[in-house]
Amino acid sequence: MNEIDQLINEHSRYLIRIAYLYVKNWSTAEDIVQDVFVTYFQKSDQFRNEASLKTYLTKMTANRAKDYLRSWKHKKDVLFETISTSVKGTEEIVLEQERLASLEKNLFQLPLKYREPLILFYYDEQSITEIATYLQLNENTVKTRLRRAKQQLKEFFDEEDGEVVKN
Repeated sequence: MNEIDQLINEHSRYLIRIAYLYVKNWSTAEDIVQDVFVTYFQKSDQFRNEASLKTYLTKMTANRAKDYLRSWKHKKDVLFETISTSVKGTEEIVLEQERLASLEKNLFQLPLKYREPLILFYYDEQSITEIATYLQLNENTVKTRLRRAKQQLKEFFDEEDGEVVKN
């Protein structure tokens, strides 16, 4: 196995999950990660080993995902999905999809400044210090954003539960 294959095998699943947490679409996440690898291999001489390769690729993936979220293509895709979405399957699949959609909807309702530390803390299992360094923020700012993110998620779920009870 050559160096390129080894690097892709080692990091691609993780990076795709990171990209997905930003863009909410598996095929788009895969495209972003593929683009990250192409860019890395074209410019690998610029990698200065100041951080681990995984951290470097994660940062590239997050930045590329943020670029995508600002793009016209993303806005067009969201409009198309909204128009053409249809739910098919058994009742159990539908219920599971609804639970996942609820979690996803609530997570993605959070502003990026709250969502990002939450993802890095719970999903990537980074420490407050690592998140602060990565996001170039004060540690107390990261703690505050995590607390506010959790509070907002709780409020979203409480509102949903209230709607269910009322119906």
